[in-house]
Amino acid sequence: MKKNFYLITLLFIGSIIYSCDSNDLEHQDEFETSNKVWLSFKQSNNNSYRYTTVNSSWIGISQETTISVENGIITQRDFKYTNIEGLPDDFPENELEWTEIGNQIGTHKNGAELLTLSEIYDKAQKKWLIERKNATIYFKTDNNGMISTCGYVENNCADDCFIGIHIDNIESL
Repeated sequence: MKKNFYLITLLFIGSIIYSCDSNDLEHQDEFETSNKVWLSFKQSNNNSYRYTTVNSSWIGISQETTISVENGIITQRDFKYTNIEGLPDDFPENELEWTEIGNQIGTHKNGAELLTLSEIYDKAQKKWLIERKNATIYFKTDNNGMISTCGYVENNCADDCFIGIHIDNIESL
């Protein structure tokens, strides 16, 4: 009898924990559709592609980073400021635009985070699209059905508050 009680209690507690950890997503249907498009794209080009992220600050600074992936491995990261208004006058010239290849990848501090699209979709599902009471969540798929904007802005945040990613372009290699 005690065994049954413990088993039922364990199952009950497990179901509560599982239901609380279900990662309820905002834009669930759109995400699932986009993820299917991504998986099809990934298969059609042997997981070899490039994508470009864009970012801008409320003070006017804008930048873009292009990440190249071959067979699922990041092989190159290109970065450039597209608007330098707001940068200090003594900003190093060699940091305005650069390319990282091979073992240089990840050596610069600025530029988009080193993520493959698989990692972006994973991060979208586990972090950016999780339902939040204190934030507005964004999800767009303007790249032929794949992620173009994914993230959130916490309520009452004034400047540069978007947490997530803006992808301007995705193309096969």
